[in-house]
Amino acid sequence: MLDSVLGKLARQHDPNVLIGFETADDAGVYQLTPEIALVQTVDFFTPIVDDPYVFGQIAATNALSDVYAMGGRPISALALVCFPESGELNVLEEMLAGGLSKMVEARCTVIGGHSIRDEEIKLGYAVTGSIHPSKVLTNAGALPGDRLVLTKAIGTGVISTAIKRGTAELEWIRDAVRSMTTLNKVAAEIVTCSAGFAVHGMTDITGFGLIGHAREMARASGISMQMYASRVPLFQGALECVRAGYIPGGLKANRNFAEACVEYLDAVPEEVRTLLFDPQTAGGLLISVAGGDTERMMAELRGAGVEAAGIGEILPKQTPLITVAA
Repeated sequence: MLDSVLGKLARQHDPNVLIGFETADDAGVYQLTPEIALVQTVDFFTPIVDDPYVFGQIAATNALSDVYAMGGRPISALALVCFPESGELNVLEEMLAGGLSKMVEARCTVIGGHSIRDEEIKLGYAVTGSIHPSKVLTNAGALPGDRLVLTKAIGTGVISTAIKRGTAELEWIRDAVRSMTTLNKVAAEIVTCSAGFAVHGMTDITGFGLIGHAREMARASGISMQMYASRVPLFQGALECVRAGYIPGGLKANRNFAEACVEYLDAVPEEVRTLLFDPQTAGGLLISVAGGDTERMMAELRGAGVEAAGIGEILPKQTPLITVAA
């Protein structure tokens, strides 16, 4: 809905805007000087786990991710809080403490925020980062011949739905929470700071799911993609959640919106097709890197504890936009 509304609004013409909302990128980028640009993003959502401290950690990790996806360094944040008037203040304190712990880990200073009374709890952050204008990584730079690398498994949406229904197994929850509270900081630093990696495009996988964000990258870059379903890492329990019918509304919306641009080859299981549209929280980075640098970059990522997986390649633009093989 937002995409259709924004498309009708008049564009502001400011030469300092390096990245606006035209290509549905992860964050906006505004140039201040020849050597400094701001990376700006905002995200907030309702609780997806029962523990308020962990929820705060997830909310902060998720908000910080968009800055890392642009190649930026988070520097400051504003908290956004919706909390019921009758709510217990210790719960609010735990939420904010959890978020602060991740902001400290990211070396991003929380300098304020805003709160309103709301019967439904929500938490998030508006994050500002910095970057050199010539080093911005967008979702519009992927080139034919590149390989696609994903740095986290998918399936947090269906597992979160199972948590809400009280049926998620402890191992599933631990696996998903560990990922959702892991910053993309290390992965982004390796991708952007290590010499010699020809990284042409990057985005993070969040609410639109793997296919949704891949579609945005393909459209913005003017290319097509082929993915291999068997290479896409899945969280423990994700397939079981799909089979049990724990399908969040966001997944259904993503699939209705984006599946028209996808062609499945071979026998891609229906459960896996479903998970390709699963809305992620604090998901991994999707990186478009030159084919010759892929194995070396993945080795460095894995050596640093990042679960990098090569899941496909970039093709010249064709129909369909995205092909998924088994």
